Amino acid sequence: MRRFAALYSALDASTATLDKRAALLAYFAAAPPEDAVWALWFLTGGKLARIARSGELRAWAAEASGLPDWLVEDSYHHVGDLAETLMLVLDDPAPEDVLDLPLHVWIEQRLRPVAGGDEGARKAAVLAAWRGLPETERLAFNKLLTGALRVGVSTRAVQQALAEHSGIDIARLAQRMLGDWTPSPAFLANLLSAEATASDREQPYPFFLASPIEAAPAPPGEGALADVADWQLEWKWDGIRLQLIRRGGTVALWSRGEERLDGRFPEIEAAAAALPDGCVLDGELLAWSHGEDRPLPFTALQKRIQRRKPGAKLMADCPVRVQAYDLLEEDGEDLRERPLAERRARLEALLATYPDPLLVPSPVVVAAGWDEAAALRDQARTRCVEGLMLKRLDSPYRHGRVRGDWWKWKIDPLTVDAVLIYAQLGHGRRSTLFTDYTFGLWDGDALVPIAKAYSGLDDAEILKLDRWIRGKRTAIPDLCRFDTLTASKPSSNTCSART
Repeated sequence: MRRFAALYSALDASTATLDKRAALLAYFAAAPPEDAVWALWFLTGGKLARIARSGELRAWAAEASGLPDWLVEDSYHHVGDLAETLMLVLDDPAPEDVLDLPLHVWIEQRLRPVAGGDEGARKAAVLAAWRGLPETERLAFNKLLTGALRVGVSTRAVQQALAEHSGIDIARLAQRMLGDWTPSPAFLANLLSAEATASDREQPYPFFLASPIEAAPAPPGEGALADVADWQLEWKWDGIRLQLIRRGGTVALWSRGEERLDGRFPEIEAAAAALPDGCVLDGELLAWSHGEDRPLPFTALQKRIQRRKPGAKLMADCPVRVQAYDLLEEDGEDLRERPLAERRARLEALLATYPDPLLVPSPVVVAAGWDEAAALRDQARTRCVEGLMLKRLDSPYRHGRVRGDWWKWKIDPLTVDAVLIYAQLGHGRRSTLFTDYTFGLWDGDALVPIAKAYSGLDDAEILKLDRWIRGKRTAIPDLCRFDTLTASKPSSNTCSART
C-alpha cells in the first residue's frame, strides 16, 4: 500500500500533466505486476464491491477515535470529503503496529473476502486497516474504500504513461482495455504483450470522439477550419454510438460505453450477418420510424436498451436502424490510418453491395459554405438531430478525444428564466461554497421546483454566485433558501438556466 499511497499523493499534489506522467511512470517501473494491475484498475475507474455504507464508516470512525458521533458528522460536513475526514479523526499507529502489506494483499485478502458479508466481519477488516496504516496510506485506503479515487488523471493519461513504460502502442493498449476485465497478473501480461493475441480479434477499436465547437466556423483563411470543401458534414444523431464487428463468423455490437449489446437488437445482428467477414463499422444506433423515415426520440430507444431479449411486440413498437459513419476494418485490414475520404467511399461501396434498410450510411450534408452550414444547423431540432458533425476529409480514425480533426457543432440549448430557490454546499474542495442549485417556476402564487443543477460553471463563476447567494440567504446552515415572496425585488433571484 505504501507505494500506491505515494503515487496517489504525487498525483494529488500537482496539476501539471508532466508531473502526473512522471509519477505514473515511476510507479509502473517499480510496482510488481500483481500491484500494478490493481493500480491500473482503480486509476481507470474501477471500484471495489461496496464494503460499507457511508454511515457505517462514520460510526466506526467515531467508535475507533473515541469522538462523539456529532463531531465526526460535523467534521465531515466541514471537510467535505469522507475519505479525508476518516483519515483525520484517527490517530497514526505506533511504529510496531504498522502493517506494511502490498496493495494486492489489501484488496484480495483483506477487503474482497468480506464484501457483502455481515457487519461484524466488514467492520473488523476496516478497523484493522485503520489501526495498521499511517496517515498517507490510510487516506489512499479510504479513497479505495469509498470509491472516490479522483486525482485528475484521465484513462487516456494513464494509458499514455503505460504505453511509454511498456513500448506498446497506446491504441493497442486502449483496445485491449475495452470492455470488462478482471485485474490479474495474467491480464497485465496480455495487455503488455508485444505480439498480437487471440483476444485482440474479439475487441472493438477505441472510439474516436469529436470535440465541441462553440462558435460558427470562420470564413476560409480566417480560422482553423478553413474551406468547407475540406470537411465532411453529417447530422449529429441522438442515439447510441456503437461499433458493429463482423469477425470469425460472428457479429458483436459494442457501445461507446464499452458494453456488449448482443441479443438486445437481433434485427441489427441479422442485418450485419450478411456482411463479409473481417469488417468493423462505426455508427449510431437509433430508434427509427421507417414509415416517416426519421429518428424517434431517444426515450423510445431506452425501452429497447433495458431488455436483453426483446419480444416481437417491443421490436415492432420500437424499430431501430444503424446509421453508419465509418469503416474501420475491411477484409481483416485495419483502415484507421487511411484518410476519411477513402474510408467513407469504401463504406458506401460495402453497404451498396449488401443493402439492408437497417444498416445504411449516415448521409453526408452538403453545404457550399459555412453560412449555409450554419443555416442547416439551425434546422437540426426540426429534423430531430442535435446539430452537425464536421470531419476533416484527410483525417485518420484516432482514438479518444483528439482536437483538430473532428468537431461536433451542436444546436444552441433552449433556455428558461427560472427562480433560484435553494442552494446547497458542495463537497471536497468546494465544501465551503454553494455549488448545488435548485430552480423553480411560478404556478400562480406558488413556486414549484423543476430542476437541480450542480455542474456547468467554472471556479470563478461559482465563487461569484456564492458571494451573491450569501448576500441573500436566510439563516439555515447548510441549505440556503430565498424568500422571493417578501423580497423587495423578486426578479433579482431570477436566473437563466439552459437545458
